[in-house]
Amino acid sequence: MRKLLVGSGALLTLALLGCSDINRSATPVELLMTVTAQPIQRFDIAPGAGGCSQNVATVQIQSRVLNSTVTNTSLLDVRITRYRVTYTRTDGGHQVPAPFDRSIDFLIAAGSSTSDILFHLADFGDAFNQAPFAALLPQNGGRDPETGLKVVKMNINLQIFGETLAGDRVTASTVIPLDVCFDCGGCQP
Repeated sequence: MRKLLVGSGALLTLALLGCSDINRSATPVELLMTVTAQPIQRFDIAPGAGGCSQNVATVQIQSRVLNSTVTNTSLLDVRITRYRVTYTRTDGGHQVPAPFDRSIDFLIAAGSSTSDILFHLADFGDAFNQAPFAALLPQNGGRDPETGLKVVKMNINLQIFGETLAGDRVTASTVIPLDVCFDCGGCQP
């Protein structure tokens, strides 16, 4: 009888673990995010620098259906609800602007692509007024204190979050490389 109780307890534990969110099967939709254009690859933070009114990047999001046996594909449409921006340095420095999240709301039909989504400098708020960029200003020494360079080289890490209409969470990410400098000839490709 004791073996039966131990065996039943083990089966119950396995059944409960199998029903958790952690062990749910993967969503039948995959999102892919691609940078399709990047008009600014070098951003000049000097006031009035030329060419800086363009978009930083244009991205496209594609919804790929992974399970072709789904009969009602409209439940695989994805509602994108927010994006997150984080930064990583590529020049050996460690100081980066604070990450941020923003709410957005649009729908991507299953198996389709979005039209281009534009990210303008205004979308990044006051990130370019924060450290480490403030050190590039002449009154602050004009150089990054970590690297000694007049340019901060970094990646903008862009991640989107959404959910299928059936309730499955989906995400995608991409990287936008960007160099930031002061009075270096304006914003350039």
